[in-house]
Amino acid sequence: MKIDRLVSIIMVLLDKKRIGAQQLAAMFEVSQRTIYRDVETINMAGIPIRSTPGVGGGFEIMEEYKLEKKVFSSSDLSAILMGLSSLSSMVRAEEVVQALAKVKSFIPADKAKDISLKANQLYIDLSPWLGNRNVQPYVEMVKTALQQNNLLAFDYVDRHGTKTTRTAEPYQLVLKNSHWYWQGYCHTRKDFRLFRLSRTLNLHMLEQSFIPKECPKPQFEYPDALAPLYTTITIRIHTSVMDKVLEYCTYDHFQPDGPEHYIVAFPFMENDYYYQILFGFGTECECLEPLDIRTEMKRRILAMAALY
Repeated sequence: MKIDRLVSIIMVLLDKKRIGAQQLAAMFEVSQRTIYRDVETINMAGIPIRSTPGVGGGFEIMEEYKLEKKVFSSSDLSAILMGLSSLSSMVRAEEVVQALAKVKSFIPADKAKDISLKANQLYIDLSPWLGNRNVQPYVEMVKTALQQNNLLAFDYVDRHGTKTTRTAEPYQLVLKNSHWYWQGYCHTRKDFRLFRLSRTLNLHMLEQSFIPKECPKPQFEYPDALAPLYTTITIRIHTSVMDKVLEYCTYDHFQPDGPEHYIVAFPFMENDYYYQILFGFGTECECLEPLDIRTEMKRRILAMAALY
């Protein structure tokens, strides 16, 4: 974890007068290029580190700069602890625990209570109440494969229900809208793909390693070409489902309709996914217009009723 490594490098430089890039790379089991990037990040944060070339050279904090525990303000420490604590609730990893312990060592005794109070103002828990219990173990497995550059083998079920067997090089774990994804280079498709962990089955790490490629940024946003396909429909909802509807549009789309209902201008694309969203609001939602969407809703309801 990068923040753990950055804090650790600062602490090593506090303990040692000078240390080489190769020694730091071996210590943290990363490349020398990564160490140089970390040192640049620390420099940008305002802690001047000098590099001395040649035999006996290495990195050191500039002598005229006094680095003490006060280098982190109360706000800095609160923010770091908040981030690490939230991360520890999502990713169970020894290095996160170690990073928390190291950062806490910077907290002055007289500020401990105030900093702890601020750090606990945010808590993130993405574990499901019910449902797929494989997601969290799979997060840990992908994370391990990322660190070791090991291939992953798995079965994958796409949104149409088609199951395929894949092998892929993992490159990134992604958390989007409370769902875990991982990006990898799929050997089956010969291209980068974004896999949703809840659709990943029988995941296991292979002993075979790979040489990392240049990885593109995950593509989540809809391309501009899809923008014209969006339309706005009018729905009437009960206040009991208001929080669910607010996940898809803002409050300025709501107009009161009596004491317990709202008329909502709802963003919509005519496909199964958006019809399922509307059905997810249950009997507390009625599509008022346009007529073709309302008619299609009725057709789907009748087809569903025919099953029973």
